[in-house]
Amino acid sequence: MEWLLAVTGFAITMSITPGPNNIMVTASAANFGVARTIAHIMGVSIGFPVMLVALGLGPGQILVAYPEFHLGLKIAGAAYLVYLAWKIATASGTGEGETKGRPLTFLQAALFQWLNPKAWVIALGALTAYTTVGGEVVRETMTIAAIFVPSCVLSLLLWAAGGVALRQMLQSPRALRIFNVVMALLLLATLVPMLM
Repeated sequence: MEWLLAVTGFAITMSITPGPNNIMVTASAANFGVARTIAHIMGVSIGFPVMLVALGLGPGQILVAYPEFHLGLKIAGAAYLVYLAWKIATASGTGEGETKGRPLTFLQAALFQWLNPKAWVIALGALTAYTTVGGEVVRETMTIAAIFVPSCVLSLLLWAAGGVALRQMLQSPRALRIFNVVMALLLLATLVPMLM
């Protein structure tokens, strides 16, 4: 029971603290609404646990064992975050006329977890802290992943609600543009720890 409480506390804390996923969901909900952001939320909420299981059960260990692959992943992740920041900064939201841009799809959000530096830190941290050497690693990994699903969904829904609340203040194109640029800069700021 103590182990479950500890893992749940870790999952909730890591899911709700600011990071690329939360910032992108907030911006998506502010620009496109919660309904159009649900696929993004579910992509993260399923994609991250799948990544965690892959890392915990073996294939992902290749990236940990070979630093050159890890460096390549970091570079690809940084490049993709810069691209996503640009997409956020240039999104026009749901005003009159044709909407420029669209929210991430389920698959895009799920695959993004493999390029998300915070996801790697959380997954590796959870696996090293909450699995036991010589223990039931498969069961422990699957349980950790299962706990992350509702933690991610609930946390991202809260961030999306924040985006919708901000949407009320972003009625003018200028206010929305400023918001999108600020969110893009915040997303770029998440690269700082990775590049240090």
